[in-house]
Amino acid sequence: MNGTFTFIGNATALISFGDITILTDPNFLHAGQYAYLGHGLVSKRVREPAMDINELPRVDAILLSHMHGDHWDRRTQAHLDPATPIITTAHAARRLQRRGFAAAEQLSTWNSTALQRGDTRAQVTAMPGRHGPTWAQNLHLVPPVMGSMIEFEHDPGDEPVAQLRVYISGDTLYVDDLAAIPARYPRIDTGIFHLGGTTLPFGQSPIRGLMVTMDAAQGVQAIKLIDAAESIPIHYDDYGVFASTLADFDDEVRARGFTERVRYVARGETVTLGRK
Repeated sequence: MNGTFTFIGNATALISFGDITILTDPNFLHAGQYAYLGHGLVSKRVREPAMDINELPRVDAILLSHMHGDHWDRRTQAHLDPATPIITTAHAARRLQRRGFAAAEQLSTWNSTALQRGDTRAQVTAMPGRHGPTWAQNLHLVPPVMGSMIEFEHDPGDEPVAQLRVYISGDTLYVDDLAAIPARYPRIDTGIFHLGGTTLPFGQSPIRGLMVTMDAAQGVQAIKLIDAAESIPIHYDDYGVFASTLADFDDEVRARGFTERVRYVARGETVTLGRK
């Protein structure tokens, strides 16, 4: 049995396996609209999402890596069913609950929650991540972020049990904390990596040019470390704050000899996931 991955744009995707469908980091702003990134900073969307929020299939849960306007936007806020389960950080869960999303559930690193629908179960475990240098987090310049491990299991009873393990990096830099992931999860089917080398302008302040997501070089380092059977890059060219292109990443992949490990998925494309 295979799962499916549909890339909508930015960090937004649908991941399905058996009876369960999970939507990641819902961002349905249109090209030309602005996402709010905190501290008075906004960024213009330059690429149209492949799907509008009212075109989504049934979604069993939202997986939200953190609270930033390019991962949870005003269209999502207005149109998402407030009863939808949302798995996220404590920081984001508090804000969502205040906005009426009572099913927002917080996870701390290495803690898990489970979804069940029909014959399919999905366990979601929060992975370490850091959305910028430690000092930037301590100054609350960037919100807390989590990666995720989704472990799907489909057990119809009269057939062999099917499994799929998917890692999602979230908006993290390549940091030492990530090394614990492959130690705990030596076999990962698919890794989904947020790239873009997101660089915050912040006017003429001393922190102008602060990079808060992996660029091409860090992305390839992370792919090597996590060691998934296949890796899919996302979050790389939708907004003006992205400074590291997909072409940069592809150059780095080729230079490191990782071309067979990386799978490129176009916006609107659906690909199968699963153990060969």
